[in-house]
Amino acid sequence: MTDPKHILIVGAGFTGAVVARQLAEAGHRVLVIDERNHVAGNCHTERDPETGVMVHVYGPHIFHTGDDGVWRFINDHCTMMPYRHQVRAVVRGQVYSMPINLHTINQFLGTNLSPAEAQARITDLAESTITDPQSFEEQALKFVGRDIYEGFFRGYTRKQWGVDPTRLPAAILKRLPLRFTYDDNYFAHPYQGIPKEGYTAAVDSILRHPGIELRTNVSAEDTDTASFDHTVYTGPLDRYFQHRLGRLSYRTLRFERDVRPAPHQGTAVLNYCDEDVPYTRITEHMYFAPWEVQSFEKSVLYTEYSAAAGPDDIPYYPVRLIDDKALLTQYVSLAQNTPKVTFAGRLGSYAYLDMDVSIRRAMDVADMLKTSFDRNQPPKPFVHDI
Repeated sequence: MTDPKHILIVGAGFTGAVVARQLAEAGHRVLVIDERNHVAGNCHTERDPETGVMVHVYGPHIFHTGDDGVWRFINDHCTMMPYRHQVRAVVRGQVYSMPINLHTINQFLGTNLSPAEAQARITDLAESTITDPQSFEEQALKFVGRDIYEGFFRGYTRKQWGVDPTRLPAAILKRLPLRFTYDDNYFAHPYQGIPKEGYTAAVDSILRHPGIELRTNVSAEDTDTASFDHTVYTGPLDRYFQHRLGRLSYRTLRFERDVRPAPHQGTAVLNYCDEDVPYTRITEHMYFAPWEVQSFEKSVLYTEYSAAAGPDDIPYYPVRLIDDKALLTQYVSLAQNTPKVTFAGRLGSYAYLDMDVSIRRAMDVADMLKTSFDRNQPPKPFVHDI
């Protein structure tokens, strides 16, 4: 290895923590900063002082992956407890299981269809004239037909994204499965779980290395980046350039906290699909730690509202409409010509990334940086296409 580098990492979420750990283990010195007073970013968890429930402060996060290496890595830093994610949805006053499965289909249609019969019925309902769906709505109509689309997807999507589904890309819906069995497991990955002591403890463990210094309540704007050999920036891409080209669009979330006798809702996540209900879902956080459920007398619930992110809001989901993609291309061009900085993570690449994908991409970033340093070559600003 060449002389150790002094690396600044902006952001102590999963991406920043994993890059820091990999570089520190390779012998480099790393300073990790975060403007919040905690690590783990939007995955941050903490004990609710009133109830003792482990709360997912910025909304629920379920760890699921088919990546053996990522699963081994997270298990090196926490005890992963088994967790099977099940979602229920309220449509026109009735409760259904999600994602769409045989139970959902039979209940919604008032039928008792076998798997083959249900598949044939959905084929009949689907709009076969749509051969190359471009929008979310077209994908849904081709996927399940108008009745199921309007019941389960149209209103919820308008609330979640703030635009008509005709303006959203088809790829958003392609993430959701359609099952002709009674399997209501939300995720199909072989590895699923939640850290026993929460995500923040897991990220703390990742950052616990003699080559890593952590400073919270510190922003990139208040840090002398020129004194470092290289910077890994995991904050919002447009913020790094002081929004000089305009602001990329994000959705943000607002939560209303409520404490009720336990149990209250009876499930972790209850979606509200009807457009005239102003919130998108209610989450009951004790169910994200099923090994603890019996110990609580009070339960914490969060009612979730989605809105366009303003300048002072926490960005959650990149919108990535046509205008945003055009603006993103311009910011990527700026980034490509910014020396000594690599942009990474959900915000740095303006992409929706599950936790396991964030960890894998962070490993890729670290490998690229180590190789570049060893060869005395300038690192790439991005490792993955965005």
